[in-house]
Amino acid sequence: MSTREESGRVEYLEDVTVAQFMHHSVVSCAADTPLSEVASRMHSERIHCMLVEAARGEDPRRWGVVSDLDLVAAAGTRKAPVGSIAETPALTVSTADSVARAVELMKHYRTAHLLVLDLNGDPVGVISTLDVARIMARTD
Repeated sequence: MSTREESGRVEYLEDVTVAQFMHHSVVSCAADTPLSEVASRMHSERIHCMLVEAARGEDPRRWGVVSDLDLVAAAGTRKAPVGSIAETPALTVSTADSVARAVELMKHYRTAHLLVLDLNGDPVGVISTLDVARIMARTD
């Protein structure tokens, strides 16, 4: 791929917002939910990550995210609470941010999922590396 083609992809990603390509729902669980229950729910809902709510007494805006890969890494601890392995605080983007911004965060922090917040700071969805791949497939 030439530098010009790469530049075109980046420019296109600057022109689309996270809101256009994110998953418009948030599946969440409490920080004390056992990993086995989280795994079961992720399997039944066919999702790759869940929002982990702040533990009791913590800042209610301090969310975490747990992914299927986090569950794999913790495979021997089925009864452990999800809060013990969740990435906290969750990396976030706004619905108004460009997909290019989301990509930069994913690359910098080496993560596959970003929590999407509305303009009030409330969680409204998730954008993942698979969503970015879908966007890139449409740019050719």
